[in-house]
Amino acid sequence: MSIPDREESHKRKKVAPEIAVNVRTAGEDLIMASHTPVTDRILGAVQRTHGCDLDTLTNSLSDLSWGQVFLEVDRLSREGQVLVTFDTGGRYMIRLPEHLKRSASHHVRP
Repeated sequence: MSIPDREESHKRKKVAPEIAVNVRTAGEDLIMASHTPVTDRILGAVQRTHGCDLDTLTNSLSDLSWGQVFLEVDRLSREGQVLVTFDTGGRYMIRLPEHLKRSASHHVRP
């Protein structure tokens, strides 16, 4: 890896160290994170609201970009941790699957 590549890699890690990345870059292995602080925040927000649309979720996590939230919701959807549907109003709705709602209700912290 050349010095500019190392510098760019270092910058990426500083900018988004908690985000799961689904892209292989030169000289780096694929990073697969199952639960990160971002994951926990998204799942917590969806659980608290009993489901919400993508824009509402993004607005509630104002320190994250729309793209960061979208990528994590996409990953969670592919893993079956959230369900994403398109409603009649043209919004993407995000909710927990039934089996996660039941198990999450037993582990809720005050």
